[in-house]
Amino acid sequence: MADVMRETGASAGLLYLLPPEERLLRLAVMSGMSRQIAAPWARAPVDTSTPVADAMRERRLVWLDSREEVARRYPQLGLVLPYDFMLAAAPFISGDLVWGGIALLWTVRHPPRLGPHQREAITACCRRAADLLEQAAAQGRPLLPPEEPRVLPVPLEEADPARAMAALGFTERLPMGCCALDLEGRLTFINSTGADLVGAGAASLAGRRLWEALPWLPAPVGEDSYRAAVVARRSTSFTAVRPPHTALLFELYPDDSGISVHISSVAGQTDTAQSPPSDERLGALGLYHLTYLAAALAEAATVHDVTDVVADQIVPAFGPQGLVLMIADEGRLHIIGHRGYSAEFISRFDGTPLASDTPTTHALATGDAVFFPTFADFQRRYPEAPRHDARNAWAFLPLTASGRRIGSVALSYDQARPFPPAERALLTSLAGLIGQALDRARLYDTKHTLAHALQTGLLPRSLPCVPGLEIAARYRPAGRGMDIGGDFYDLIHAPTATTAAIGDVQGHNPDAAALMGQVRAAVHAHATAGTSPGELLARTNRLLTDLDAGRFTSCLIAQLDPARHRARLATAGHPPPMLRHLGGRTEVLPLPPGLLMGIDPDADYPTTEIPLPPGAVLVLYTDGLVEVPGTDIDDTTDDLAQHLAQTRIQDLDDLADDLIRHAERAAPRHDDIALLLIRARRTGS
Repeated sequence: MADVMRETGASAGLLYLLPPEERLLRLAVMSGMSRQIAAPWARAPVDTSTPVADAMRERRLVWLDSREEVARRYPQLGLVLPYDFMLAAAPFISGDLVWGGIALLWTVRHPPRLGPHQREAITACCRRAADLLEQAAAQGRPLLPPEEPRVLPVPLEEADPARAMAALGFTERLPMGCCALDLEGRLTFINSTGADLVGAGAASLAGRRLWEALPWLPAPVGEDSYRAAVVARRSTSFTAVRPPHTALLFELYPDDSGISVHISSVAGQTDTAQSPPSDERLGALGLYHLTYLAAALAEAATVHDVTDVVADQIVPAFGPQGLVLMIADEGRLHIIGHRGYSAEFISRFDGTPLASDTPTTHALATGDAVFFPTFADFQRRYPEAPRHDARNAWAFLPLTASGRRIGSVALSYDQARPFPPAERALLTSLAGLIGQALDRARLYDTKHTLAHALQTGLLPRSLPCVPGLEIAARYRPAGRGMDIGGDFYDLIHAPTATTAAIGDVQGHNPDAAALMGQVRAAVHAHATAGTSPGELLARTNRLLTDLDAGRFTSCLIAQLDPARHRARLATAGHPPPMLRHLGGRTEVLPLPPGLLMGIDPDADYPTTEIPLPPGAVLVLYTDGLVEVPGTDIDDTTDDLAQHLAQTRIQDLDDLADDLIRHAERAAPRHDDIALLLIRARRTGS
């Protein structure tokens, strides 16, 4: 990490690891940025849209050359870091495994493109990291991310005592104030003039953030200037009024080790406007975290998604060490997510009756948030309540949606906490966002369950065993929507013939699924009667035109004869099948085209006979497997055929999974995928 930052000139870096068997990226090492600023990205599911996650999925370097590009491609990131910077993200890859990734930031003074030396340095860093992670895992000692990310210190020259004393004397003689902040925003030094200007002693400010220590300093303005200085590495400034009417100008000058602040009085300004008292202010960081959480919750579709966002964001971003998320159902509170607690401790509270006298049920019953600043306060009200570890402060918040109370969330803190009015308002807003997102997600889950039941009912529960053939099938719904569509597959084993069918009814809704059920039933009936592939499509086409459903359907029929090692095929506007021979050679079969079904009742569908030699795999699929927006489908079909030829996977189920993964790596899926693999067995196998 230190090497790649030095070699590329990056001002900040974030290194993520993906623990084995997990789908959650965790921030492991960071440099040049504070923990507070990086908190929203301390944990991120691998399937979310972040620069590092995208780099891992796409197995390539992601480059963002401007603030506008960041906002366009990653609006959540642009909301929380609305500053000028450039960013590169790259994955740690070894073979088929992706171990994590790295994000590097530069100031806008960087050229709009990465230079060859920088690209090579990033590539070398990722290669070394992947090798190290792979070796550690192979030795049974996988490198796992720590609970809190490790912060790399900035290398500094050893201070010469005489020079240090001279520098101190210099600052003391200056007629203006100056102070130094570390990258976390904490004060490490202030000269006497600076302390006089802000009206506070140096000892009382040491180790504290100015906007937190000085009641009159406008927290959002001061904190936002600090954040801009750290992220963009550019000088910033703001003006504040120290009561009764002393206007002060704060100028911030950052570098990789911290921020130098110049403080001076502003002549001619007598504005007496003051910030609210420090215990009534909400800092810029809290506002940014709230904005980021709102944006993340807006994208969370399912209850599981909402739970992950809440659990992964609130603990690092808002300060608690523990979180429990509960939802009311059938007279009880059920725990749907938690952080910072052992499973054994949490299990004692799952299913708590709503009639119980607990802080979580009280918050739900009354609709009022309950705060306990100290353990004594908590014990006084609930003397029998168990205490996890040494927690010393709690907030219990009701979750509401459209005026209905649907659950509660409990936050706990290691240190006593006064919960000033601004923080109580922030946490109440937080609970409101969670409640709305959960309510929306529960409705989505209900619809999804219904759609899944309908889709499952329309697809075959299992495929028949056919002597002389091996079969594998997969169905993947589109990435968005109700997970229901018109793609289908079937295998019909009848005394007269064995027929494979795959098709796609236009649309992604219950109407498309209902028509798909009718098409599949018609195909099944005609196939059972031993109808040839071309005639089967012609009869089904006439049925569809009679129904006048207003939807077109593609379909491909393969009539299989394993004894003779032959197959007869016909297509109605469907993507061409592929045949992978025993040695790996793969060909895209050029079948005579047939019109989509549902257009012309008199359409003709020619039948083509092909050899199906022992060991060969016939690949039937819907266009979701090869369709990539903005790319010619012939090119993506050829790419799939090339991948099929190069892979050494022999097990048919593993091969089906590999083809799905290949498609998902190429681009996000916007269409359903149905896949049917058929292999002719070798004689005697």
